Amino acid sequence: MPKSEKIPMRVLLAVIATGLMSFCGVIVETSMNISFPTLMKEFSVTTSTVQWMTTIYLLIVAIVVPLSSFFKKNFKTKALFIFANLFFICGVIVDAIAPTFPILLLGRVIQGLGTGIALPLMFNIILENVPESKIGFMMGIGTLITAVAPAIGPTFGGLVINSFGWRYIFVILLPILIISFFLGIKNIHQKSPIQKTKFDFLSLISLILTFSGLIFGFSNMSNPNLIVILAFLIGIIGLVSFVMRSTKIDEPIINLNVLKNIHFSSHVLSFFIFQILSLGFAFILPNYIQLVNHGSATIAGLAVFPAGVVGAILAPLGGKILDELGARRPILFGVTCADISLILFAIFSMHLNNNMIIWTYILYMFGMGLSSGNIMTNGLKYLSDKNQADGNAVLTTLQQFAGATGTSIVAAIIAQSQSNTHLSTATATAIGTQHAFIVLVILGLINLFILFKAAK
Repeated sequence: MPKSEKIPMRVLLAVIATGLMSFCGVIVETSMNISFPTLMKEFSVTTSTVQWMTTIYLLIVAIVVPLSSFFKKNFKTKALFIFANLFFICGVIVDAIAPTFPILLLGRVIQGLGTGIALPLMFNIILENVPESKIGFMMGIGTLITAVAPAIGPTFGGLVINSFGWRYIFVILLPILIISFFLGIKNIHQKSPIQKTKFDFLSLISLILTFSGLIFGFSNMSNPNLIVILAFLIGIIGLVSFVMRSTKIDEPIINLNVLKNIHFSSHVLSFFIFQILSLGFAFILPNYIQLVNHGSATIAGLAVFPAGVVGAILAPLGGKILDELGARRPILFGVTCADISLILFAIFSMHLNNNMIIWTYILYMFGMGLSSGNIMTNGLKYLSDKNQADGNAVLTTLQQFAGATGTSIVAAIIAQSQSNTHLSTATATAIGTQHAFIVLVILGLINLFILFKAAK
């Protein structure tokens, strides 16, 4: 397509409509983490119980996202959008008025259904409707929408809880969801024809076993016991069953044959590693600021905010560079910046003041903004048009799974160090943080090696 071809305003507004939903889905997850101490006190629940606010949400999203390819083939895009939005609005209302903790969890389940449908929907609309010469830029816009939410989530949550109370986290999201609803109703149009395919319930059961086992296992990895080991075994059995089932039937939920494309699968592995790194960061830094530097939750949120904004702004710029110069330069430069940041954190992690954290994290998010969305875009270009939805489902599913994996890996490493009763909490946390960053550096260098060979 010609370089001068413009993106229709209708398509731009459709992307914004689905993006606002995805934004709400991510921000409610990251902002609620700040509310855990308040919820524990109000509902008289323990730390392990309140963690289900995040775990149940991640689990539902991780199960629903892989179904996105089936949904796209069998249902109209606008119908999917309406269902996703209404699910989310209902879930937000339930949580805003929840009288008990189980009702609060029910609201999170309903929100997870909405987010699970919404996340891949945005990228499917971009891939279907945007001219090829503008794909990188628009995928960057999509990444910006979902990347800015984790940046402002902790700050937003802290300010709302301190000023109005935790229920207003949900109340404030309602107008955004309503705006999203009317934008989508007016601007989302069907492009690809509906193809009725058979839904395989055995594959769904395998997916439920996979993510229930693995997410529960990773979420409790810092406290290993027989139940955690059993959860991992169930997850692995479910995953093996899903792969075997998908390769045997004619109409699988996700066409896993896309992973036979070595260029695409290399980008998938890289994308997964990058998400682990980023979500590991999101856990490490606020805890370090509070436990080692003795800052408040609000200070911790404000400290990570500038880097998140930089990463979000760089996402569409990185996509524009991809459109103009190709993928290799922005991807490799971005990953190199991210790795330098990781190495600096690993070296100085015993003595990090808040200013060092802010500026070194900005370097990481600068690199991530340039490269993360472009890894997704460049990987999908190796697939045919008919396999784009399957590729998008694979990438978005792994993005959700990386949330549980990245957080749990670094949490387990830091918790191991904190178990040393001969050290103060601050010293033990700093040592654990250094060990966690060394692991992340190794993953970051592996990621650079993969992309050096794969990014063209």
